[in-house]
Amino acid sequence: MREVLRGVSLAVAPGEVVALTAPSGEGKSTLLRAIVRLVALDGGVVTLDGVDVTSLDPRVLRRRVGLVAQRPVMLPGSVADNLAYGLQAPPDPRAALEAAGLHERFADRDASELSGGEQARVAIARALTRKPEVLLLDEPTSGLDAPLAEAIGRHVRELAADGLAVCVTSHDRAVVQQWADREQRLGAE
Repeated sequence: MREVLRGVSLAVAPGEVVALTAPSGEGKSTLLRAIVRLVALDGGVVTLDGVDVTSLDPRVLRRRVGLVAQRPVMLPGSVADNLAYGLQAPPDPRAALEAAGLHERFADRDASELSGGEQARVAIARALTRKPEVLLLDEPTSGLDAPLAEAIGRHVRELAADGLAVCVTSHDRAVVQQWADREQRLGAE
């Protein structure tokens, strides 16, 4: 087994967008997955508002911290089913879909028939329906054209202005420069 992360410290304040950058294979995705306890740490601690995330129920943690993975997973059923998954009351999908650059008519589409870019946008919309305190976006613009990436970036900035803490990984310099308040590099400088 190879060590992926060592000596990493990351803090993201409410209302801030931080771009986490590093060469491929240096642990960006691993760090995001560790934050929501999808991978276990061999050492160190991840805290949310000063509380060790290992003391939180994983379901509660994942409602408070939304993760949009690099390769989104679509659940069986419609887009609306995907947005409502795990929620007690089905959300109104319009605002979340619009925020992710999709028309409300996507709500009735079969999620398994979406393109890769459409799946990525549905994953962003699904995270937003949970109204998280923190949003983790792992390469959110891969597979999206520049105008759509810019539109999603504008909405991410609006969400941050409303108090959402956002951490985004990206190799796209335009995303880093246009979306982020600051850039944090992993690994040796």
